[in-house]
Amino acid sequence: MPRRYVHRHQVALGVRPWMKAGLGAGAAFAVATLFGDVSGASLIMAPMGASAVLIFGVPNSPMSQPAHVIGGHLLAAVVALVADRILPGSPWTLAGVIGLVIMLLGIVRLTHPPAGATVLVVLTTHPGWSFLVTPVLAGAVTLVVVALGVHRLPPRAVYPLPVPDE
Repeated sequence: MPRRYVHRHQVALGVRPWMKAGLGAGAAFAVATLFGDVSGASLIMAPMGASAVLIFGVPNSPMSQPAHVIGGHLLAAVVALVADRILPGSPWTLAGVIGLVIMLLGIVRLTHPPAGATVLVVLTTHPGWSFLVTPVLAGAVTLVVVALGVHRLPPRAVYPLPVPDE
């Protein structure tokens, strides 16, 4: 097997950043769980776990930035909710909507890979429009807000990334 298929391209960071990433993600989900218990509406959905890997594990990735996390999940949820209301439920609809969402995320420069899973959640569970607020918006904002604090702890990470000069 060619080496390029088994080579780990991720830079070795050591243990401390990954300990902080794990603790930060755990803290974010603890906060989301507490808010969900208080509000009576869950702030957690499966794609948020993948978002946490990006936000806490690779905070310097463009796909981990607040606009991508929040905007990506919101755009995916809106498109999927509309599709769920007007298109027949089928594997073909699911495939087409995921493709459409990936295209739209790229066009508006808000690519966030876990947003593709948001489409799957919507098209397989058929939630109401309140899904946009909880868990999508509230959950994504909670992850980002916790990340803003966590990344200021040692070892520090720049999050969000600064806006480049255009």
